[in-house]
Amino acid sequence: MKASDVMTPNVISVRPDTPVSEIAELMLDYQISATPVIEHDELVGMVSEGDLLRRAETRTERRRSRWIAALTPNSDLAADYVKTHGRTARDVMTQNVVTISEETTLADIAEILESRRIKRVPVMRGKRVVGIVSRANLLQALASRSEARSPTAATSDQTIRDTLFAELREQKWAVKPHDTNIIVHDGVVDLWGVVQSDEERKAMIVAAEGVPGVRRVEDHMSFPIPPMF
Repeated sequence: MKASDVMTPNVISVRPDTPVSEIAELMLDYQISATPVIEHDELVGMVSEGDLLRRAETRTERRRSRWIAALTPNSDLAADYVKTHGRTARDVMTQNVVTISEETTLADIAEILESRRIKRVPVMRGKRVVGIVSRANLLQALASRSEARSPTAATSDQTIRDTLFAELREQKWAVKPHDTNIIVHDGVVDLWGVVQSDEERKAMIVAAEGVPGVRRVEDHMSFPIPPMF
């Protein structure tokens, strides 16, 4: 799946001269955490909750001690002042906006949201914003995908077994084939063998539960028997 499959196409945006108070109202009314700033049909910035977190009106602006203020460059102090006292989107917006294209995969989007610590990202077609992908959109995709994977017809026990073995062969953490066995009967998977850790045991169970057609997983795995001295 890619951005175009999950994005919200109806983007709530503001202009550079939109008052800060109006932006806050929009975010509350539409229950969004950020909004693009559009000028002449082009993206020029983004205003997020974080940009409005510290404001003079609510007396939440950052207060530095005298010695820290003395060590802080005047340009940084001035930028903070604009952020906390500015009246419009242009004053408070983040200008270097992280964006994606309609073809960006969900895996790449998740990486961007996590690494940049942001909650949503604009989807671009050239210089034009055509959608927004938020963390909630990724959760919606996960929920829909889980429903889609629920089998509508019975899956044979042999298919389940072959699929699980194939999955485990691709995983570096998986126990060696000669240390494990999988028995499937009426969609119930019995896992037998030796694992080296609780994490490995849990991963084996999760892998089995993820195979279409599996109704239940029974864990019979054990840890290695310590040598006798």
